[in-house]
Amino acid sequence: MDNRNENEIIETGDAVTEAEETNTSVPVEAVTAPNKNSPDTATKIAASVFDILEMFAICTAVILLLFSYVARFTVVEGGSMEDTLFQNDYMIVQDIGYTPTRGDIVVIQNIDAGISKPIIKRVIAVGGDTVDIDASTWTVYVNGKALDEPYVNLEPGSRPADHHLTVEEGKIFVLGDHRNHSSDSRSPLLGQVDERCVVGRAILRVLPINKFGIMERAKYD
Repeated sequence: MDNRNENEIIETGDAVTEAEETNTSVPVEAVTAPNKNSPDTATKIAASVFDILEMFAICTAVILLLFSYVARFTVVEGGSMEDTLFQNDYMIVQDIGYTPTRGDIVVIQNIDAGISKPIIKRVIAVGGDTVDIDASTWTVYVNGKALDEPYVNLEPGSRPADHHLTVEEGKIFVLGDHRNHSSDSRSPLLGQVDERCVVGRAILRVLPINKFGIMERAKYD
């Protein structure tokens, strides 16, 4: 073999060696995507679902307790409270810890008066108050002061008789806002209402949704 061929072999060998050195790199571990079916992933998913169900159960229990012992839903029947409340309006009624107060809209259930279904009226006077009703002007006086009643629906019709009375202790005097179409404390059928017959105070109208809002207490003072 001549020198030329020998040199070519040496050079070729050197080139191979350099190529091998160039292609040599530090091994890198393969990166794989998490397996959704792996035991760890399945456990995490199950734990998340359990947490969601647990939170839902707690919220449901709180709501049930709230509406069983603190407040309740009531639906309006009849038109005696128009134009404040209408047929099939849904309200939340405060139950526990409520004491009847002038101006409040309350739900009453008086079985002794032959009223099996709850009725809704407005508290005009409480025990010890004197009530005078001037039928000629539709004016109601409590303790000698004329009430400001912008909510009253004075639809024309027969006028009620004059009234003068003192409310007994432990009782309330109630009227409907639809003053000429309401059977209330002016009627012997209902009369003065025992406070124990008051289910609670209407605090929030929830339906219809376009009338959603707080039921504010009328201010007489």
